[in-house]
Amino acid sequence: MASHRAGARLWQSIARNPCLSRRYSTKPQNLDIESILATPSWSVRSLLPDKAADKSTTSVTSQKLRHLLRLSALPQPSNPEEEQSMLRTLGSQIHFVQEMQRVDTTGVEPLRSIRDESPAAMKEVTIGLERLKDALAKERVSGRRRRVQRVPGARNGRAEDAIWNGNALESASKKKGPYFVVETGSGQPS
Repeated sequence: MASHRAGARLWQSIARNPCLSRRYSTKPQNLDIESILATPSWSVRSLLPDKAADKSTTSVTSQKLRHLLRLSALPQPSNPEEEQSMLRTLGSQIHFVQEMQRVDTTGVEPLRSIRDESPAAMKEVTIGLERLKDALAKERVSGRRRRVQRVPGARNGRAEDAIWNGNALESASKKKGPYFVVETGSGQPS
């Protein structure tokens, strides 16, 4: 129970502390990450139910478990020990979700995406003229409608170009013009 309260207090302090809550925002922040990560302040284990707690408080009965397994098209437990193990696992998962739902998130901006928003990462994903310079050098504008076309003879530099030259008939044993010949079982070409 003590670890349960500690985990809940931690999440509440994160939600209330503007410095820590901004860490989960999508806007870039200037925080000292090393000082935040220097010492662990909580663990997932603190959000799980206490092992010494009373097992009879579980909200999932054997009948509910069997019903959920049937709805999920999962196999039923083969023996009582397996059923008890499933009940304990499901109970701890429900407890974990309930602990997460108890966190006060007022004033915390929702996380819109999980990505690295450091200046180096933003520079890496930004497409600019410098990154396109090689591709633009392989193109030219031609014609009255000013269409962009690939420069003749310029190859894409793909790895498979060295493996296959584009001639599908090169390895055919029999050819007839631009087609390959397949013989049927009767010896007649088709």
